[in-house]
Amino acid sequence: MGLPVAGTNVLVTGASSGIGAALAIALAEAGATVGMVARREDRLREVLERCQQQAPESQMWVSDLGDVEASERLVLEAWDAMGHLDVVVHNAAIPKRRRIQELTVADLDEVMRVDFTTPARMTMAVLPRMLERDRGVIVNVSSLGGRLGIVHESAYCAAKFALCGWSESMAMDLWHTGVDVRLIIPGPIDTEIWDLPGNDDPLYDGPLEPPEDVAAGIIATIEGDAFEAYLPDLKDVAAFKTTDIDVFLEGSVAALTPPPDPRN
Repeated sequence: MGLPVAGTNVLVTGASSGIGAALAIALAEAGATVGMVARREDRLREVLERCQQQAPESQMWVSDLGDVEASERLVLEAWDAMGHLDVVVHNAAIPKRRRIQELTVADLDEVMRVDFTTPARMTMAVLPRMLERDRGVIVNVSSLGGRLGIVHESAYCAAKFALCGWSESMAMDLWHTGVDVRLIIPGPIDTEIWDLPGNDDPLYDGPLEPPEDVAAGIIATIEGDAFEAYLPDLKDVAAFKTTDIDVFLEGSVAALTPPPDPRN
């Protein structure tokens, strides 16, 4: 059974913009007290002020989630400061749109650390306390790129695939406990991830879903009993890949990259 969010304490990472900011505000409006984490203090404080209009006890922590050990300490600090945590939403992530030929080891390490290792280690830090209370929900926000490969996004997809596998196995291990796992698979969403420096221009040029719709879907998933939610529902796209991976690979390359110049 799901967990109604009214009256809960929820920690949201990556809460200064995009899905995280929309989710923090929606949670506060739904009656939750929200702890929020991000690097940009000014943007995060704006979100906090909006949340405190509905949930005055909401708090914020300014932290770089690329620092794994600091992130482990932070989740326990948030637990203590808020009394406990009913839900932890691992939403923070960074992209790395770059061909594998130009990808560096440092690029790969940074993306894996922020997008997978930190949420995994934060979960491991807080899980014993949730199990002791026999209550809690871990929400991992992956990506459609965690279910299928995307051209020029090998590091990002590697981290998001890892988060999906981690979530599935963890859900089975915790099946007979009071701690639930939820996996969110967003598609193309209208956030800053498309415009961040240090990335190649996005190849995708289609419609983008508003982050508020994803936030509403995350809350519905926390309160529902399904493990996984595609937001928007692009499950058929992911399923198609499994029917013929060679057709998927060839079609993706043809659709998203220009043909090579025969003069080169």
